Amino acid sequence: MPRSRIHRSSSPSRFSRSSVDISRRQLLSGAGAAALLLRPSGLQAQPASSRTVVFSHTTVVTVDAVHDDVALAVEGDTIVAIGPTDPVLKAYPNAETYDGRGKAVLPGLINCHAHLAATLARGFNEDFGFPNSARLAIQPTSLLQGEEGTLMVTVGALEAIRTGTTTIVENSGGIARHAAALAQTGLRCVFAESVRDSENVAGPMSPEGLAKSESPRFSPKLRDEGLQRINDLFTTWHGGRQGRISVFPAAGLAETSSRELLQAVRAFAEKHDLGYTIHLSQSRAEVEFMLRHHGVRPPAFLARHDFLGPRLFAAHCRYVDEADIAWLGRSGTIVSHQAAMAANRGVIPPIPALRDAGCPIANGTDNNTNDLFEVMRVALLTERIRRDDATPGLRPQPEDVLEDATLGGARAVRQGQLLGSLEVGKKADLIVVDTQRAHLVPAGRIVSAWIHNGQPSDIESVMVDGQFIMRNRKVLTMDEERIIAEADKVGRRIWRQVQAAGPIRVPGRSRRQ
Repeated sequence: MPRSRIHRSSSPSRFSRSSVDISRRQLLSGAGAAALLLRPSGLQAQPASSRTVVFSHTTVVTVDAVHDDVALAVEGDTIVAIGPTDPVLKAYPNAETYDGRGKAVLPGLINCHAHLAATLARGFNEDFGFPNSARLAIQPTSLLQGEEGTLMVTVGALEAIRTGTTTIVENSGGIARHAAALAQTGLRCVFAESVRDSENVAGPMSPEGLAKSESPRFSPKLRDEGLQRINDLFTTWHGGRQGRISVFPAAGLAETSSRELLQAVRAFAEKHDLGYTIHLSQSRAEVEFMLRHHGVRPPAFLARHDFLGPRLFAAHCRYVDEADIAWLGRSGTIVSHQAAMAANRGVIPPIPALRDAGCPIANGTDNNTNDLFEVMRVALLTERIRRDDATPGLRPQPEDVLEDATLGGARAVRQGQLLGSLEVGKKADLIVVDTQRAHLVPAGRIVSAWIHNGQPSDIESVMVDGQFIMRNRKVLTMDEERIIAEADKVGRRIWRQVQAAGPIRVPGRSRRQ
């Protein structure tokens, strides 16, 4: 047996935990283990003033291995040691100890495409295709009052924390309204402020919209206003909350973007060393619209205007052909795969072909739900179905989809050196999974067992930037009970109003709902 060694580094930043109990208004504003290790002779006891947490006698899932009965030490916001428990505890005698027996520590999940305000759409938006064909007499979002939009964002963030997300990309317009509330959650956030400059194209494109569409007209005024929103949000929030907040520019949709807008979005990203994003090839109507009015499919339109590239993470790419895939792959464009929402809408993008072409893959939730754990499982199963392998069911492996949801996401948000894996020197963004559950024992491979059989409730703690935002299944940054009660009250009121405005006809069912 090789001598136990320990990996350590120094990071003097402060560690703190806080539990926030505030009013609704305040809330809404606001190989073996030895392979990891260094020489024991290099260890020095830490001073009493250094606040450290050691996860002891636990299982640690690193980039390429699972290490049993080891410790992981966090000092400030950084992972400083991974190795056998006794030497780690000796090196950090003043550390707070988190008993990791029967637990597994994994990197936090990175959600690259969320619309948190669309939490309101649960029950309205899952069963009517895309774009939504329900033709409700009144739209639920039009019934929100005052701060209720921010309430929906907050309950969405709460779900994200409970299901293992540590970084989330909120892709929407007018993020400034909700920015303080999102920052308050403790999540690492990317605010992707979405802009458009079409004045006569309603997007996302629907079959009805396509039938009556005309050549797009673009408004310099709309474009300037959108770019100003991006700049204002960037100036106010980028780098905020000790670096937890980033701001990226986003073009809303291919069908609502001019050449000038695409070039301005990319230029802003390059000037500030950011990523940027767009919805791409998410419906047949979108593809047909671009062919009709621009003469090319959406990826070729973006390529024509130099928008593709490794800084771009394009959401969806459901309806892409061989030429589209070649454009995306050659450019190194990242694809954000919203597997659960795509399956919900009856279509799965050709992820195997996109991978083979050279597109890195990340994951997102899209709308209605913010459960990235479920996305991993659906991504695994649907990609296996799409593959044409000689022996079905071998690819991808659970470790592959975990990598998409962690390192893949870290690449998309341009923080690959800091996030996405449990390594000494990286940020302490991690989740603790209770492995002593009937559906997880016995488990020959914990990553496989958890992704195939696990539940979000297996996650007992979530740490971001070295701070627990959930511990022992209690969310520490929000008053969960009050938020849920408020969201339920608002949702019930809106549901009654929608029902009163007209019948809701569920496809394939004759009786009134």
